[in-house]
Amino acid sequence: MEDLTKHQIILLFILVSIVVSFTTAILTAALFNQEPESVTQTIQRVVEKAVGDGKETVHVVTDEQRVIDVVGEVSPAVVSIIATKDLPVVGECMVSPFGNDDFFGQFFPELRVPQLCERGKEKRQISSGSGFFVRPDGLLVTNRHVVNDTDAEYTVIVNDGRRLKATVLARDPLQDMALVKVSGKDFPFIKIGDSKNLLAGQRVIAIGNALGEFQNTVSVGIISGLRRTIVASGEELHQLIQTDAAINPGNSGGPLLDLSGTVIGINTAVASGAENIGFALPSSIASKDINDVEKFGRVIYPFLGVRYEIVDRQLKEEKKLSVDYGALVISNQGSVAVTPGSPAEKAGIKEGDIILDFGGERIGRDNTLAEAIARRQVGQTISVKILRAEREETLQVVLVERKF
Repeated sequence: MEDLTKHQIILLFILVSIVVSFTTAILTAALFNQEPESVTQTIQRVVEKAVGDGKETVHVVTDEQRVIDVVGEVSPAVVSIIATKDLPVVGECMVSPFGNDDFFGQFFPELRVPQLCERGKEKRQISSGSGFFVRPDGLLVTNRHVVNDTDAEYTVIVNDGRRLKATVLARDPLQDMALVKVSGKDFPFIKIGDSKNLLAGQRVIAIGNALGEFQNTVSVGIISGLRRTIVASGEELHQLIQTDAAINPGNSGGPLLDLSGTVIGINTAVASGAENIGFALPSSIASKDINDVEKFGRVIYPFLGVRYEIVDRQLKEEKKLSVDYGALVISNQGSVAVTPGSPAEKAGIKEGDIILDFGGERIGRDNTLAEAIARRQVGQTISVKILRAEREETLQVVLVERKF
């Protein structure tokens, strides 16, 4: 009886092992055949699902593939812009130490001393940057500082290596933006997108002539911040897009793109002494400049004619104001509050008024008066709500062109 029990136990153990092994094999096969819940973003996933009697294939494209696709699509439209100038060639020459003094020269005719002197001129490259086509007829967008020298000649190097003579159509007087034109047709171009609804964390792609040497260099990052203000080359720039995508002096003027391949910004500046802090002008400025040049032949800005300080909680307490938003019309040393003969004066705006609303837009730290004015057109009539002596009034102002 004892021997029989041992045999039964051994048999039972063998049977259990077989059952467990079989079950494990089935589960393993099921798991391997099952579609995973998630796939890392570096892999493109293809899912097949039954649709009626057939199958539908759905391609899920990752961020990596989108970047590759965008770069391949837009790179032909990105160019290098080279500035050249006739510069003096300086070399050593031997001259008389007496200059034009013939009296001493006649006694020492062979005496000569070395001196640096100009030996003609030669054309040299003085700077380089990037740009991109926005129309097939050869219209390009770049930074103003890339083409700011009015005495220089500019050459556009397109993606296939051709060198084309470029003409600067317009330089934006307020923004670091310029429009350039080359002769030709059927150029590849990039669509300018809307920069109004950008979000921090959004993926972006920067393309340009890195360091002036490496054409069509690509860097990828995110939008790190919006509405930034910086000082670059002594000029204050507003409404900038901050990104950690690598930007350097060489790819200034190149496009900052979203993952659909549209331009949302123009690479402009990099923070010195810091890594991964670059800035781009919003694409809305480029759209405005293109429209201005098409209509007026130049970039224009509307003018109101007031000096102001933005009202916030701190200024409210300091000036004992009744509101914590708006633009306080105020003078300072050397600047009047309201420019004589300006649209503001003609409309009746006075020093001490607080402009609360401009054309239906509330004015404050997040929407300054200058920004609201820039979005309007020359000749446009705007309703301006002001606070004067604790009473609200609405005035009508007709904007004129700002003189530079």
